[in-house]
Amino acid sequence: MTDFNDNCTKLNGYLERFRDTGILNRIGGQDRAGGNGWFETLSPVDASVICNVAHGVAADIDTAATAASDAFAAWRDMPATERKKILIRIAEGIEARAEEIALLECWDTGQAFRFMSKAALRGAENFRYFADQVVQARDGQHMKSPSLMNITSRVPIGPVGVITPWNTPFMLSTWKIAPALAAGCTVVHKPAEASPLTARVLVEIAEAAGLPPGVLNTVNGFGDDAGKALCEHPKIKAIAFVGESKTGSMITKQGADTLKRNHLELGGKNPVIVFEDADLDRALDAVIFMIYSINGERCTSSSRLLIQDSIRAEFEAKLTARVNAIKVGHPLDPATEVGPLISKEHFDKVTSYFDIALQDGATVAAGGQAPQGPGYFVQPTLFTKATNQMRIAQEEIFGPVLTSIPFKSEEDALQIANDTAYGLTGYVWTNDLTRAIRVSDQLEAGMIWVNSENVRHLPTPFGGVKSSGIGRDGGDWSFEFYMEQKHVGFATGQHKIPKLGAL
Repeated sequence: MTDFNDNCTKLNGYLERFRDTGILNRIGGQDRAGGNGWFETLSPVDASVICNVAHGVAADIDTAATAASDAFAAWRDMPATERKKILIRIAEGIEARAEEIALLECWDTGQAFRFMSKAALRGAENFRYFADQVVQARDGQHMKSPSLMNITSRVPIGPVGVITPWNTPFMLSTWKIAPALAAGCTVVHKPAEASPLTARVLVEIAEAAGLPPGVLNTVNGFGDDAGKALCEHPKIKAIAFVGESKTGSMITKQGADTLKRNHLELGGKNPVIVFEDADLDRALDAVIFMIYSINGERCTSSSRLLIQDSIRAEFEAKLTARVNAIKVGHPLDPATEVGPLISKEHFDKVTSYFDIALQDGATVAAGGQAPQGPGYFVQPTLFTKATNQMRIAQEEIFGPVLTSIPFKSEEDALQIANDTAYGLTGYVWTNDLTRAIRVSDQLEAGMIWVNSENVRHLPTPFGGVKSSGIGRDGGDWSFEFYMEQKHVGFATGQHKIPKLGAL
């Protein structure tokens, strides 16, 4: 069993090389400086400088896109069994460095070790899963017509851009990069500027596993230069993005001139609906877990609690006591449940809602305070006596902040749940099977869990509706994005061909 002091000692060892050399871009299998010098990445734990990071710009993206384009044909044409072996070795490399990845993520993002230790291994699972799908990924269908034997197949779309967020950066990177590589695409990866450490580790693991140079390229930088250039580059055929909805809209505009295919996994203001007939103890556990784990910094968090009037007072009382007992602390401490938020900018955004809630007439039942620094820590917060028209119920706060809203009936709950611009996930707690079917059918969300927290199953589609995104990750849905359908029709006889201009 690891402890806090052990984690600190190991982390310092892992960070030493980054402090010495900084984080360079990795393009075509070579380390490269950034076209705009360096920027600093800070730890949210104490606002200290972790290391320098190469500041990539449009010229660096162009070099990386060219490297990905040059490497594409050979990677596409490599036998599927060989690509599968490389992906499995990447998974093994992740497992071998899982502790390093977890500790780096904790220091870089503020996420608690108890969650990051599992997230690293989840990344390995992603590579193993898609490695198992490589051989049949290009399989198609046979559709016979009266005069033709029609067959379909799939081919990789080409070099793709992957832009990933800062909340669980390593795991979310593998969600995008693993299926892209399995499909036969090459990748230019721009990680979030606030969490660049483990993207470097991933490209190192991939190349050590035998991934050819140029198949995975990493360019660090900011959205308004490197990100924009990636979305606009003509050699990049698709963009896979995870992040906020406003940025997703910008990415769509930036890729319009090159008719870029986009998969956008965006924000959410997800409801968890608790009916009076639910298993309330389990519902309480799930409500707390899905908003306060991962510091509340996840798109699938259940940030709106819709609680039936008849059980509201008792449920909120138990909820308040539990929220007040959540352990906020150093992310390397295995006992910590909530760590610091990612940055000063995000800290300011989240804490601004404490005053907004009071101004709009809500009650701060728990939290609503930020402990004295250093670091960007906030107390897990619960707002009660709220309505769905308040800003705290409509805007994505993306922190450990829950808004409780009462409802009277099933129809009332559905109206409140759907009254939002977002539609990523929904959670329903009831022991009435027919109600569960009705409500899940009418909820406007891409993913719904009944009597469960978010339990991700890799073959299932992951994504949202409305302002929560376009497209789906997972299983064959990932291959649909990273591959093009091809149809070939073979004539089976001498069918009649119309004659034009014949004498």
